[in-house]
Amino acid sequence: MPMQKDQPFRHELKYFINQGTAVELKTRLALTMDLDRNANEYGEYHIRSLYFDDAVDTAAREKVDGVDERKKYRIRIYNFSDSYISLECKQKVGSYIRKYSTPISRELCDEICAGNWQNLIYHDAPLARELYYQMSCRLLRPVVIVDYVRTPFVASYQDVRITFDRDLRTGVFSTSLFDPNLPTVPALKSYDLILEVKFNEYLPDYYHRLVQTDYTMRSAASKYLICRKFE
Repeated sequence: MPMQKDQPFRHELKYFINQGTAVELKTRLALTMDLDRNANEYGEYHIRSLYFDDAVDTAAREKVDGVDERKKYRIRIYNFSDSYISLECKQKVGSYIRKYSTPISRELCDEICAGNWQNLIYHDAPLARELYYQMSCRLLRPVVIVDYVRTPFVASYQDVRITFDRDLRTGVFSTSLFDPNLPTVPALKSYDLILEVKFNEYLPDYYHRLVQTDYTMRSAASKYLICRKFE
């Protein structure tokens, strides 16, 4: 099984957009960017994340309070499949973000979701042992399911990644990660999609001008926080 993958610190911009703006931007981006190789024939894939927080909802409160340095832990799967299960931590330091992740087995994932985290200590990846500490000392536990469908565009220069996330939904009083029939409810009402722009040192001018339109609203949108409001 592959070892832990640590991304460098990167910039991340988020916007709320509607369906019409999404169609226009996708058409223009397709001229200079490629679809992520993991996208299906429709240019998208489904993402389901199970987020963790402690008994006093530290991750949620730190986001609301704008704490400068914070972390969120989650388990992520794609297209409802257990063929690749990713344990992840998203870290924010000032205006920079980074993600580090490691694959875990279905067996270990089921144990974690059931509240048995002891075997994390035996995993090779530092992230797994970090989560072991967080679950042991801070009593982190699964709190919310976040579902959405992503259309991902990528460009090698500055490692630019522009994604369109539609149909944001949250599980209703359930954290059953692998249940394709999990009852979910729409989490966004006023806007249709979330546009995310990630890059290394700077965003090339063409992409900067493209996303800075009259039809995009810059936001600190957190899918995790949006979905927590339904509890």
